This record gives sequence, C-alpha cells and structure tokens, in this order.
Amino acid sequence: MAAAPAWEEPVPSPAPVAITTAPEHQLQGPPTRVRVPRIGVDSALVKLGLDKAGKLEAPTVYDKAGWFGGGPSPGDVGPAVLAGHVDSKAGPAVFYRLHELKVGDKIEVRRGKDTVTFTVTGVTRHPKDKFPTAAVYGPTPGPELRLVTCGGVFDRVRNSYRDNIVVFAITQPRELIPRSAAD
Repeated sequence: MAAAPAWEEPVPSPAPVAITTAPEHQLQGPPTRVRVPRIGVDSALVKLGLDKAGKLEAPTVYDKAGWFGGGPSPGDVGPAVLAGHVDSKAGPAVFYRLHELKVGDKIEVRRGKDTVTFTVTGVTRHPKDKFPTAAVYGPTPGPELRLVTCGGVFDRVRNSYRDNIVVFAITQPRELIPRSAAD
C-alpha cells in the first residue's frame, strides 16, 4: 500500500478529436455511473477537465471515478475516457483492481435512462513518460471506452506510481449486432 496519493502526475492531455454520434439512438445526458462487475466497481462519475499544465486532472475523491468531459461521452463515437485512483493513504481506491480485467469482461456506463455496455479488448501498462496518448485519445470509428489508473511500482522519491494501467473496451452500435443476437 502506498503512503501517498496514487496520482501525483496527471495523465497526458488528449489531442483534439472530431466527435460525432451514432445515428440510430441518441443517448441523452452525461455519464453518471460506471459498473465493472468482475472487479466490484460501482461508482458515480464526476466530470474531469484539464489541469493548469493541460493534463487530465484526477478525481478529487478516491472512491469515485471521473469522466473526461472534454471528449466523447461513453456510447458516442470516439474514445470516452474514465480515470480513477488506484489507492490512497487510507487504502484501495476505485480502480484498485483495474489490472485484473481480462479480454471479454463487461463495463457498464449509465447515461440518462440508458446503460451502455462495453467489452474489454485489452489491458496494458505503460511507463508514465511513454503514455500511449494517440491510442487512448485518438479518433475511433465507433464508440470506445478507456479506463485509466496508476500502476506498477510506487516511487517514494517522486511520490507517484511509475506506470499507468489502461483498459481498452468497445461497444457495437445496435445496427451492427446480428438480428438473432439482438432479439
């Protein structure tokens, strides 16, 4: 367990992305909740912006995840980004078990009356100085989701974890789901 906050260094800032929405069903409202059943996450979402250095800010509370409000909302075309702490001085935080996710696991995000379900396609770990900015924030052909937290070894000198854990997930627009599977 770390003796200091897990997220002292912000995640690199996103590049500008053209945002469009799927034509079939217009989701309403911002994302309000994320559920990741496999690892026991059920968290309200807070809106995140950029800090003074232009980096994605971290949530101010350790038991809640945040959504980058400057990018797509989960379920809209493009990479929606959710971030959360791995731990704090008090113990595990919202994304403590994020590294345990496997390809095929489900992530649910609530928007208004709708729940958008994503399927994990990959879990990666990167040194903070080699954060995969283009892969996390770059344009995508459909709705995608990224979950980001700290990971790896805790550097007591820098008071920060050395790496970031990034979970990649996708959802299919309803019109692409085979009719027999959608019924």
